[in-house]
Amino acid sequence: MTAKLIKGTEIREQILEEIAEEVKQIKEKHNKVPGLVTILVGENPASVSYVTLKIKTADRLGYKEIQDNQPEDISEADLLALIDKYNKDNEIHGILVQLPLPKHINEKKILNAIDPDKDVDGFHPVNVGRLMIGGSEVKYAPCTPAGIQEMIVRAGVETSGAEVVVVGRSNIVGKPIAMMMCQKGEGANSTVTIVHTRTQDLAAHCKRADILIVAAGVPGLVKPEWIKPGACVIDVGVNRVGEKVSEKTGKTVAILRGDVDFDAAKEIAGAITPVPGGVGPMTITMLMKNTLNSLKYQLGLK
Repeated sequence: MTAKLIKGTEIREQILEEIAEEVKQIKEKHNKVPGLVTILVGENPASVSYVTLKIKTADRLGYKEIQDNQPEDISEADLLALIDKYNKDNEIHGILVQLPLPKHINEKKILNAIDPDKDVDGFHPVNVGRLMIGGSEVKYAPCTPAGIQEMIVRAGVETSGAEVVVVGRSNIVGKPIAMMMCQKGEGANSTVTIVHTRTQDLAAHCKRADILIVAAGVPGLVKPEWIKPGACVIDVGVNRVGEKVSEKTGKTVAILRGDVDFDAAKEIAGAITPVPGGVGPMTITMLMKNTLNSLKYQLGLK
């Protein structure tokens, strides 16, 4: 039997509709809307593309959206001063500095300068600590892991007591999603194993998984024989493996592959995310949800 597709594009639309309705209600009752500022230094094409999508999504939801573009040669001191300005602005609930930054700027210093209560990316050490403690301490989970958990819940996959194997130990995906899945609460209560490049017999660990989350950045790493029949497979990998000419537009576009051999895996798994159209669309969606939650904290609604 072919696996159920967990489509991030469809789940994204559900969540964005929910957010838009909440924004409408809060505006009517409190005359406030979420405020999000994105600081872009320089003109990295990938960063510009990603930021543009953030802007469109925020505008669609009725957010106050500020796109603050800065020159490539901005000094570290000036960038820190800019962040301090937005930290003090009560109309701004989320601050996002688009990475990568130029080499003359210390990324760690910049990210740590953001007020943790406005760190809607969830990367500040304070928010990492909150995530570790779990429960009501958590304000903002990192966006991609939050999107993964949301997909699992909305797909109706049972997580309580489930064996979860996370392939990858990055600070952005692997570590936080592992912590989230083993916490108490909805979409969690799982038994979690993290595997990585130094793990012995990677295949055996994957084969145990009721829920297999793959975030290794290696195209086709997970073979079909590594997958437990009926397992839920979440493929976080988005790997550019070539180019092709689009039949619709006639333009050259990237050929993307996940970390899982999708065509073979879908005949074994119970549920699986496609690439593209799986986890990817969820990241900006959860960024918007975190920004809304920041406003709700300010208003005492959470």
